[in-house]
Amino acid sequence: MSDQPASPTSPGRERIRQLWWRIKKAIPILLGALATLLALGIYSYFSPDPDQLTTSEIDEIVAQAMGSATPPLAVSAQVYQTILPSLVIVQTEITGEDHEEGFGVGSGVVINESAAILTALHVVDGARVINVQFADGTKSPAVIAAEQPENDIAVLMPENPPDLFLPATMGSLAATRIGDEVFAVGNPLGLTGSMSAGVISGFDRTFTVDELDQKLDGLIQFDAAVNPGNSGGPLLNRYGQVIGIVTGLINPTEQEVFIGIGFAVPISVAASAAGGPAQ
Repeated sequence: MSDQPASPTSPGRERIRQLWWRIKKAIPILLGALATLLALGIYSYFSPDPDQLTTSEIDEIVAQAMGSATPPLAVSAQVYQTILPSLVIVQTEITGEDHEEGFGVGSGVVINESAAILTALHVVDGARVINVQFADGTKSPAVIAAEQPENDIAVLMPENPPDLFLPATMGSLAATRIGDEVFAVGNPLGLTGSMSAGVISGFDRTFTVDELDQKLDGLIQFDAAVNPGNSGGPLLNRYGQVIGIVTGLINPTEQEVFIGIGFAVPISVAASAAGGPAQ
């Protein structure tokens, strides 16, 4: 059998083959265009005419659009909402050496299901009467159940706690670093429920509490604004967890106003006064 060369494809058949190849490539595009036109037709058929919408329907559409455009709460606002149900106002009556009556205001935070309140010892030390006010407005006399003078920490037990209250969540100081955000919430200068924000400025600081003539070690240094009335209140991380109890501030002018250096007892130390676990 002799080999014969294959006959070449005719020019007509080659044009038909190229045309069919182009049609096959265009089919998905044509189908997509038809699907889009069909979807638009269905939407137009079933959508209400804007001129036929009632005022209430238009208001609802606008409200939904505005709601979806509302930004989320800032971190500081979330922290405040988290700690507010656990915040306590501590009010004291003290009889001075000259037998004159004095009054004081500090802060505290509920830390367990027994309604135990952590605060700074110098807030309640020597007080003749201690009263606390919870977030829901409930007021109650309180007594000192435990104290740690070496750490300026006191645990208060209210005589008549509210039926419902929310203990704060304890945080871990081991997870924090210099520069991390912190928030101080309390009652500075009697301004109840005030919040200030700053950062951790240092660890393992030393500070002397004038009211107790007590030197404290291992403190957290921070720059969130604190003033008289903040003492005993919580120092919080960005998750609303308590990482310290505010104990004092440094001011070389000897005036009781904030200048940028505050101190807090680490919660691992403070909570141990109430039998809490170290963090």
